Amino acid sequence: MRDVCPECGSQQFKKNGHIHTGKQNHQCKDCNRQFVVHATHRVIDEEQRMLVERLLCEKISLRGICRAPRMSIRWLIDFMVARFAAAPAHLHVRPVAASRSIPIGCLAVEVDELWGIVQKKANPYWVWIAMDKETRQIIAFHVGDRRRDSAKQLLANIPAVYHEQATFYTDQYAA
Repeated sequence: MRDVCPECGSQQFKKNGHIHTGKQNHQCKDCNRQFVVHATHRVIDEEQRMLVERLLCEKISLRGICRAPRMSIRWLIDFMVARFAAAPAHLHVRPVAASRSIPIGCLAVEVDELWGIVQKKANPYWVWIAMDKETRQIIAFHVGDRRRDSAKQLLANIPAVYHEQATFYTDQYAA
């Protein structure tokens, strides 16, 4: 049983509602950190991680994915960010080979951003995606915020052949 705050070690804390599992939540009076007195650290094993990877490929909401193996949305977002960071920068992209009916230089790329929230609307995550218009293949992505720096990072992730030959289509967002 924890009788001190895990952040600052203070013994001054108060009850602060319940967490989603029904356990009593506490809040430290000194540093305002919230914690559970009887915390159990649950380890996600490799089999569950593989299940999550398969579920991410389906058209299932993130909350739905969290309900299947009973994990938190925070863990899932951290897992996704780690998987995105581990993905190769080039994503094994193979540009469309020019055929006789398609003249060279007619590559088209659609660029857009989408967002999701974590726990509350004050914590939005933006996923920037560049997709080949013909093959619908994702050629680059970036996870960040909605500022110009994130748009520049997405542009830097796009393979050089697309920079040289493609026409880019956007939703006219200023960034």
